[in-house]
Amino acid sequence: MMSDVAKDRTAHSEKKKGSVSPVRCHEFRRRELHGRIKDCLSTVSYMDEPSLRDDASRRTVQMENTYQLGPTKHFPVVIVNHILKDVLTNYLQEEQYEPELCRQMTKTISEVIKAQVKDLMIPRYKLIVIVHIGQLNSQSILIASRCLWNPKSDTFSSYVFRNSSLFALANVYAVYFE
Repeated sequence: MMSDVAKDRTAHSEKKKGSVSPVRCHEFRRRELHGRIKDCLSTVSYMDEPSLRDDASRRTVQMENTYQLGPTKHFPVVIVNHILKDVLTNYLQEEQYEPELCRQMTKTISEVIKAQVKDLMIPRYKLIVIVHIGQLNSQSILIASRCLWNPKSDTFSSYVFRNSSLFALANVYAVYFE
């Protein structure tokens, strides 16, 4: 006859293996309750335990090696330049510089650009979209970025927009994922 501790360990190891259903009944015999020996039936639900939810979220797709060293389709810089121009012009043509509005606009514009570039379905490229918006007030600004990449397959696209009160710089970096 197994002790309660041994039953708990067995049930825990079965649960980890995935052989236990989400709702499982454990029968514990001869449990002491306030000095009395009593038979008890306990129902335990494992649905609320974080370990069961985390296993499902941690599963990743295993992909076969393609032994492909370079892109089959290069990143279309010209098309992305047109996307940058269209999005910045549509969103900022009539806008005046306001710090809070521009903060939200940078997030919105970068998400729109990223979605439109992803719609081109260029395989195996990771995209980084950065948008800067600032006030035009007779000042100068230098914006620089540095990346470690392969010049044969990795590239970028950039566009600068200006109106009467603000400027915007949008960069899309395309890094080939080998």
